[in-house]
Amino acid sequence: MKPYLFLLTAFAIMISCTDRDDDVTKVNIRIKNLSSLTFDEVQVGEQETLHTNIAPEDYSDYLPYETAYRYAFISIMAGEETFLLQPLDFVGETELPPGFYTYELNVTEEGEVSLKFKAD
Repeated sequence: MKPYLFLLTAFAIMISCTDRDDDVTKVNIRIKNLSSLTFDEVQVGEQETLHTNIAPEDYSDYLPYETAYRYAFISIMAGEETFLLQPLDFVGETELPPGFYTYELNVTEEGEVSLKFKAD
């Protein structure tokens, strides 16, 4: 019985040592919806893949990006409305290194989009 207990313990330790940051080769971004609207689709930058169906105060899954910055062009579809955040330029910005990041997005009553960047 002791050999099985030892093997089970060793297996559990090996699994728990795996970290999501192991072998990360891309920037991974998720969206947190800080607004009272449900985000049907969120496009970050020019990437065609979309973060979808993000309820208020909820998170999307992480999506990989080749290149990303602390802020970005954001297009949010919520119902029949489209809300945009359009940066003027990226002068002075450096690309994010591979890792996990969250863009916390809010839409004000006036329809303005705000972005708060967080490294996870």
